[in-house]
Amino acid sequence: MSHIALGVIGGTGVYKLAQLADVETREVDTRYGKPSGPVRIGHLLGQRVAFLARHGEGHSVPPHQVNYRANLAALQAVGVQRVLALNTVGGITERFGPRVLACPDQIIDYTWGRISTICEEPGTDVLHVDFGDPYTPLLRHKILAAARVTGVKLVDGGCYGATQGPRLETKAEIARMRRDGCDLVGMTGMPEAALARELGLDYACLAIIANWAAGCGTGEEITMAEVLANVDAASSGLPELIGELARG
Repeated sequence: MSHIALGVIGGTGVYKLAQLADVETREVDTRYGKPSGPVRIGHLLGQRVAFLARHGEGHSVPPHQVNYRANLAALQAVGVQRVLALNTVGGITERFGPRVLACPDQIIDYTWGRISTICEEPGTDVLHVDFGDPYTPLLRHKILAAARVTGVKLVDGGCYGATQGPRLETKAEIARMRRDGCDLVGMTGMPEAALARELGLDYACLAIIANWAAGCGTGEEITMAEVLANVDAASSGLPELIGELARG
């Protein structure tokens, strides 16, 4: 089996990886159960890349029911060592408007009730991993370098606030998150990042900003059509960026 250079987890609006060729499908069962869907392995700009849709390829799995452990374990089982998480998010602060791409460097977890560790089952070792920098610094550096090479505009840094979903947030909740220091809001950033650290995977986030969060933009109602249109526009340069990252 040839080396897999990169694993990619797709979020809302990213259910397949554009330009992935010679695709092989792997149905993987893990010790944590089944992942959200099959792992698609193919070639992207000459590099072997694995892709998994976080919500399933038909967007059938809500954020609080994603089997994050199984998704990461499935990628690890096919040989992935580095994971690029694509997260569709809302923007809170000024630099993070719709159709912007960002590579956050911090996260605050507002989720609850999710299995958030691989230390859940009786008899498993208790891990106290260092999570001060929740995204692998070297992988973040490589993402930023790949963006420069490919000319993809990317905001460096920012704090991702992970909420429970699947509903969107109230204006008061977003105001609190702004006071807490959040620049972005999404529903799938945790426990995925922490689980990747426990599993020993390099992991970083590329946030696709689909809309202003509640109370941060024009005040108009957020629609799914708007979200998907903005994700599509912001994602136009992703294949080249991901291909360049896989080379690094």
